[in-house]
Amino acid sequence: MRLLICAGGTGGGVYPALAVLQALSNNAGSILWVGGEEGMEANLLKQSPLSAEGKLSFATIPAAGVHGVGWRSLPRNIGQLAKGFVVSRRLLHQFKPDVLFFTGGFLAVPMALAGRRIPSLSYVPDIEPGLALKTLARFSTRIALTTEESRAYFSYRAQLIVTGYPTRTDLVHWNRSESRQLIGLQTDLPVLLVTGGSKGARSINQALVASLPSLLEKVEVIHLTGQLDWPAVQASQAALPSDLQGRYHAFPYLHEMGAALSSADLVVSRAGASALGEYPLFGLPAVLVPYPYAWRYQRVNAEYLVNRGAAVMIENAKLTTLLLSTVFSLLQDAPRLASMRTAMASLSHPKAAQDLAASLVDLANNRGRRE
Repeated sequence: MRLLICAGGTGGGVYPALAVLQALSNNAGSILWVGGEEGMEANLLKQSPLSAEGKLSFATIPAAGVHGVGWRSLPRNIGQLAKGFVVSRRLLHQFKPDVLFFTGGFLAVPMALAGRRIPSLSYVPDIEPGLALKTLARFSTRIALTTEESRAYFSYRAQLIVTGYPTRTDLVHWNRSESRQLIGLQTDLPVLLVTGGSKGARSINQALVASLPSLLEKVEVIHLTGQLDWPAVQASQAALPSDLQGRYHAFPYLHEMGAALSSADLVVSRAGASALGEYPLFGLPAVLVPYPYAWRYQRVNAEYLVNRGAAVMIENAKLTTLLLSTVFSLLQDAPRLASMRTAMASLSHPKAAQDLAASLVDLANNRGRRE
């Protein structure tokens, strides 16, 4: 099978594609991953065994978003998409894939247009698809969804399947004891994980830092800050009382994300698509803070988990005021936390990556081109 994966930019599209790549390892023929020119994916792919085996290659295409872009930037971004289309056609001609796999984002739009006659699978990470994924869906042979609720957003001819959110195999290799040792947890206090996603979240970082002295009296904190706020967080850590510093475990980025997830009793984070897959995988109750400056997809994700009793939601504007009281009220209410843990675990789809991989193999083995 010759597979072309088009995913790049942030972790929202990259990590699901990585999970499917891992699941394909035994059936991998030749794989070309097409990413962004300044994305995070190039470094992550170097760690894949398929790269060492020579089965995985990497290329980039120019692309830019057009939704919500100011009129001054719009002509340039349209030009970037046009360039991306030209480069995509060249890559398709050279690689000759049997099947295409997309996980959303504007990066995939020029590739989907160029490869519209090739069988393709588009995966929808969030419950409500963004504009790019709605565009991709019109050219897709098959569309995979994280939840049944996403069906309402599609009325296209493509086949809809529900797989759940694909999670990486390396996440579940950690047991709690090994995880605590790796991170350096020192007490039997509850463990709070705070993360802003692959690039960090400034408002979450600032709210946490403001609450640290009170929090650390009662919990240990794992804080994944992102690179942008890392210097400020380091300065705040150094200013903590010496007896509390050992309870605060801050990292700009943690490759061993499974260790953090398996160690935690509660997580505070944005409500990106990974919350629909990674938290259920670990049965990890969540306090979700949807990102307020983009389309409503994070709010829809958060409401889905809140309505099922697996999470609570705090508005970004109220985060500094409510963070401390919300965290303490949950960690001190063992029955409620246990109920949230059960509800979250019930939403897990541990075989999602394998199901997506099998769907790609099926499309490649039935190579009828779309009319």
